[in-house]
Amino acid sequence: MGILEKIAEIESEMNRTQKNKATEYHLGLLKGKLAKLRAELIEPKSSGPKGDGFDVKRSGDARVALIGFPSVGKSTLLSTITETEAAVSSIDFTTLQATPGRWEYNGAIIQMLDLPGIIEGAAQGVGRGRQVVSTARTADLILMMLDATKSHMQRPLLEKELEAVGIRLNKKKPNIYFKVKTGGGISYNATCKQSQLTEKFVYTLLHQYRIFNAEVLVREDVGLEDFIDV
Repeated sequence: MGILEKIAEIESEMNRTQKNKATEYHLGLLKGKLAKLRAELIEPKSSGPKGDGFDVKRSGDARVALIGFPSVGKSTLLSTITETEAAVSSIDFTTLQATPGRWEYNGAIIQMLDLPGIIEGAAQGVGRGRQVVSTARTADLILMMLDATKSHMQRPLLEKELEAVGIRLNKKKPNIYFKVKTGGGISYNATCKQSQLTEKFVYTLLHQYRIFNAEVLVREDVGLEDFIDV
């Protein structure tokens, strides 16, 4: 069974499972398995070709990724605010690789990345979705671009694709310290009472990821998905 089939199977089981306090732990583990499979899907295989136009060296003080469906004006914006000559056309999929630009703002140097337009199903690898969302994960900020003349569903569809690979928009990073070690087993500590996260869940999830030695310190009340993202 391939990765896509495994993802579909887990999603089907999650849809069949009632969401309540009794199933919270089980659903959390399923979400963990789903996140692991999706990460494997978007990460390039070590034996495959490197770069492919998406291996852009990080530069400046921050990186901003331009995300949107095809032909919404990402390349036009990049050409307008930077000195980069990006390919601009009314034809879909004019941009086929990550195009970097340099923008200076109040003394800060910001690296802008014009990414190819993504389509529904990008998180599962449709189109060039794997490369796009993988590159977007390296950004400090996601700038979502929408076409006001098109469907109002653009934003929720984009959010769904990004959420599927662990990119949480407009949400701060959970205050969790996590470090893989070479020995000593798993050490788990929480400085405050947890309403969802348990030591059992942490151990079970890490074992799913084949992590058997790690240090985990949780400094705030977090949800199961917060720990999965970390």
